[in-house]
Amino acid sequence: MADIVLELSRRIGTQEMNVDFDKMTLKEMRDLRAKLDRAINSYEDRKRREALVAIEEAAREHGFNLAELTGGKPRRSGTVPPKYANPEDPTMTWTGRGRKPRWVQENLEKGKELDDLLI
Repeated sequence: MADIVLELSRRIGTQEMNVDFDKMTLKEMRDLRAKLDRAINSYEDRKRREALVAIEEAAREHGFNLAELTGGKPRRSGTVPPKYANPEDPTMTWTGRGRKPRWVQENLEKGKELDDLLI
């Protein structure tokens, strides 16, 4: 199998890829397909990143950022500060994003409001 992959990689640039699938086992063909899928995905990801970098550079050259031109929000980095805390254990916090923690659910079931849990 390794010989077939090496031979394929040598011939890719020459457009000469004669693979005798009849001589390959099903496992070898599946392994080859998996490697080919990974190679295709890697290639597509690389090209997508290159395109995005080129677009961002072009936007900067014209005095904009990509978010301004596309109407999107600029990407933010960093963490979101917690918004809610467990009244029984203030070290247990929640930002208000994503799934509610169990302690939030339990407090809501006891009749409390989210506003009661604000920090």
